[in-house]
Amino acid sequence: MDTDKILRKHLIKLLDAGEAHAKFDDAVAGLPVALQGKTPKGAEHSPWQLLEHLRIAQWDILEFAINAKHKSPKWPEGYWPKIAEPPDAKAWPKSVQAFRADLKRITELIADDSTDLFAKIPHGDGQTILRQALLAADHNAYHLGQLILVRRLLGAWK
Repeated sequence: MDTDKILRKHLIKLLDAGEAHAKFDDAVAGLPVALQGKTPKGAEHSPWQLLEHLRIAQWDILEFAINAKHKSPKWPEGYWPKIAEPPDAKAWPKSVQAFRADLKRITELIADDSTDLFAKIPHGDGQTILRQALLAADHNAYHLGQLILVRRLLGAWK
């Protein structure tokens, strides 16, 4: 039994297939433009802010894993857009595409047999590619759940 290949498959499924959570594409699909920047009563963030936070955090997790010169945004302001609304009509689809592209890069990194999932990232302080993948999956699941809740509060979830 090749446990390395099995682990890689499980990680990719966790990141991309939804499993016990909603898939990213389902969570962002079909949200009316008029609701993308609305913060419902009882919620802290709009769908736009959640989408951008998902994109920025996933990008940061990936870039930290692969780029020794990467500088993370300042916490917390660098991870959350200041305004509730997308700045223009192209911002939502652009953010969705960027999230998908980085998710693809993460899954390709994991799928690559030459990637040692357990080796410490040289410029880190103990992190591994495995840890970064699990961090991305956990973070994405948490905030996708928030996005779906916000959509429910806005009456825009099936």
